Amino acid sequence: MNVPKSDLSRRSFLKAAAALGVLAAVRPLEQALAQMVEPASAQDAAWMDGGRLRYRRDGMAKVTGQKLFAIDLRARDMAGWPDKQSYALLIMVPRADRIYEGLDLSVLGKDFAPDVLVDAERAEADGVHMPEPGFYGSYFLPKGQVSPMLGQPVAMGIWHDYERYREAVRLLRFNDGIFQWGAAATPPKRKPYVAARYVRMGAEKHDEPDLYAPLYNGIVRPQLTGPEVQWPGADDPKHGKAMQYSAQIQQLLKQPPEGTQVFSRDYHSQSMEPAALEPENGLAWYEESKGVMHMVGATQAPYATAGHVVGMVKASRFALKEMDYLSAYTVGYGQKEHHSFPFYVGLAALYAQGRPVRLALDRWQHFQFALKRHPFDLKTTIAVDAQGQFQAFSVDMRGDGGGTMNFSPSVGTLGVASSQSVYYFPKSDLSVAVFPSSEITAGSVRGYGTLQSMAPTEMLVDEIAEQIGMDAIALRQKNMLRTGLRNTQGAVPAGQLRIGEILALAAKDPVWVNRAQRKAEYEAAHPGMRYGVGFASVQKSFGTAGEAALALIELSPEGKLKMKHITAEIGTGTTTAQMLAAEPFLGRPVDEVEFAAQKWPEMPVHTQEQPNSTPQADEDRQSQDPYWVPSFTSPQSASNSAYYFTHTTRQAAKLLLAHGLWPAALSIWGNPFGGPLQGMPVSLDEAEWKDGKLVAGAMEPLTLERLAARAHELGLITGVCVHTFNRRSWASAEFELGGKRFAAEIDALSVRFGNGADAAHKAAMDSAGYAFQPRVKVSYPPVHRLAAGAVYYAPCATLVELAVSTGTGKVSLLGHKTWLECGSQIVPELVSGQLQGGVAMGIGHALYEELPLGPSGPGNGSWNFNRYHLPRASELAVWTAEGHVLPPVSRTDPPKGMAEVVMIPVVAACANAVAHATGKRFYQLPLSAERIKKAL
Repeated sequence: MNVPKSDLSRRSFLKAAAALGVLAAVRPLEQALAQMVEPASAQDAAWMDGGRLRYRRDGMAKVTGQKLFAIDLRARDMAGWPDKQSYALLIMVPRADRIYEGLDLSVLGKDFAPDVLVDAERAEADGVHMPEPGFYGSYFLPKGQVSPMLGQPVAMGIWHDYERYREAVRLLRFNDGIFQWGAAATPPKRKPYVAARYVRMGAEKHDEPDLYAPLYNGIVRPQLTGPEVQWPGADDPKHGKAMQYSAQIQQLLKQPPEGTQVFSRDYHSQSMEPAALEPENGLAWYEESKGVMHMVGATQAPYATAGHVVGMVKASRFALKEMDYLSAYTVGYGQKEHHSFPFYVGLAALYAQGRPVRLALDRWQHFQFALKRHPFDLKTTIAVDAQGQFQAFSVDMRGDGGGTMNFSPSVGTLGVASSQSVYYFPKSDLSVAVFPSSEITAGSVRGYGTLQSMAPTEMLVDEIAEQIGMDAIALRQKNMLRTGLRNTQGAVPAGQLRIGEILALAAKDPVWVNRAQRKAEYEAAHPGMRYGVGFASVQKSFGTAGEAALALIELSPEGKLKMKHITAEIGTGTTTAQMLAAEPFLGRPVDEVEFAAQKWPEMPVHTQEQPNSTPQADEDRQSQDPYWVPSFTSPQSASNSAYYFTHTTRQAAKLLLAHGLWPAALSIWGNPFGGPLQGMPVSLDEAEWKDGKLVAGAMEPLTLERLAARAHELGLITGVCVHTFNRRSWASAEFELGGKRFAAEIDALSVRFGNGADAAHKAAMDSAGYAFQPRVKVSYPPVHRLAAGAVYYAPCATLVELAVSTGTGKVSLLGHKTWLECGSQIVPELVSGQLQGGVAMGIGHALYEELPLGPSGPGNGSWNFNRYHLPRASELAVWTAEGHVLPPVSRTDPPKGMAEVVMIPVVAACANAVAHATGKRFYQLPLSAERIKKAL
């Protein structure tokens, strides 16, 4: 299932800060850097040309250096900050097998010793504690203990001038002699971070209710007491029925009926560095005399970060009265979401003696400390009958979460629940456990566990096809999850499932059809090389279990469109996409925008921010309050912007058209002698935009400028602000405007009336110029929908052709082709860019990237890109790569999140191609030249 990420929203952040007596704000960095950034209007003038997108909205800023990241900034760049700043350094232990006895910094002498040194004892004495230590761990390792993980910080030094800091860094780097060690020891045993089991027993017929399914009967979550998982017994009062069906499935796999074959393999997916090219960094200034904390951070979860910084000093000697958090652009692939690093930045500011301080990891430190991808070991099993029909599916998935819990519980559960890939299994038993270790913490990095679970499934399906003598794509077509069938949680996925169309295209591709002939010809022409073709197909969910968003669109009397939106730019181009998303309803993209908007007085709703834990009865009661919503807003994550944020934008645009522009058009088209004109349209469904003008039937085309002037003249609705919520399906509500009731897939609405509105309507606009419209009725998706797991999918498939050197084992990609279905593309160029980037990341996972576990791994501080093999352009077959996107089902087919799915099928496709080339199957990633050479 798509387990939601525990983010701290705007409202709950402000509420928590208020409870501590702290004035708090999170705002975009651009607001503090107006003097450094060219006004947006000047940049935007040329990004559209005659309705055609010339480049992404922030494209000019990117190429001219005006798009600023946190790592670009120093204190002197910040208005109102002191010019001089200090420099902080985290000192991290390179081992976790001996008692830590303390630091010996004598190598620095008096000249280069830190001006301030903060360690566990000092932070404890001052009452400063890591927020949510069960999630993030602790700041520093105390003396007398063995480290829970490699790379654990033991102290932080602060230098007040750069030259002394730089020399200190040189003297301390790779110098393990500064650590004092005691006796050999191992960290104490800890219980698993998570254990869960998804059991589904389908009925004899697909259209009959399941005998057992997580959606209706629950997920097995055992009590975790010891270091190993103890699954409940068949007599357990809560989970007994699930375990009975689990036992039946496992018995079928051990003793299959006649004619059924069982294929079971053990796979390993490696630990990896997400390789965000902006290392962890931050800049902060604590004005102790005023009790004000200023922070500039590189994070994908700014509210959670700011809220936790407020919380970490609540019991300390520091009197924090105000928090000003500036959220900068960043690109982190999940590595910068809910990591402990920003809290060290805040800690440095507390101890920097009133000076701004910069804490920035160099690349070695980033490898040693930043979040990693979980390594997983999987046993994947499929039972298939004599006709090639899948009968049962089992996955046992064990992950290494590293030294602190972080998002291991949700990464593990989403990963195992997604392991079905694109197939229908009438019986499935999927279990996962993620364990603590002394490795670097693994967290919410790209793919969120699904790459590690689906790639083995695709590798096994390919092997089954070979073993039973069936075409691998034909086997997939026979067993694909069709529209209306249930997933492994017992839920029916939303919308039309289109993996069948992708498989049909791939099956006819000349590379696939002629693979035997191409193999013979290539190998004859290239002695010492083995040619192979591989294919894989997957589908990936997008979004979380509780998505909420806000958007505002406003029309001026002159016909200018202004947007305000919660979405923030993290490199995906979402700001460009949301400007274009309104075009189908308003005839053109919006003209002026405010993104990453943090203040929403136009939408005076409130929330307890418990969208996934509120009992149904309580939610039913709270929903009677028209000002209550389950959640205020979502973080920028889980590929959520294309579908969820766009829905919000389009709802606002649709309502502005229906209640402002359309009645304005009707008034212009009306008969001056009374009554409607002959042939005058009576339904909004007859309207469309053509050449920038609203047309309907044979009526006069109307420009947006003319419609805007009439809407303002008549006091019609000229501004719309909406709030939306999705829990596996959209909340919907009914409202009344002008005495007419209507329904929309939103749960809160505010409107602005035109300049010609009467006194009553103008008086109603008391929420920052907007009039809140209490809903008459609301329908929220039931809380039990959380157990449905994923229901929104984007399918993708990749075909790879490659060659393997028999002498060296090196793999050379010859070409690859990817098919993707992502609904309606808002900006095709952005889809293409994300597709290319995702495929490159997948190739790195399949063939090159790996971090060893244990003391030789990155936790010892000696890893950088000189040792870590990121794929180069020459290794990606960039000139022979192809990408194909299926056309939408209809003009109203919504866009789908696809940033993660495109990196997954290429992993298994590479493995399957190597098997075709060499005749040998590999079960451990990456498929390095050394592993292949050894096998050959």
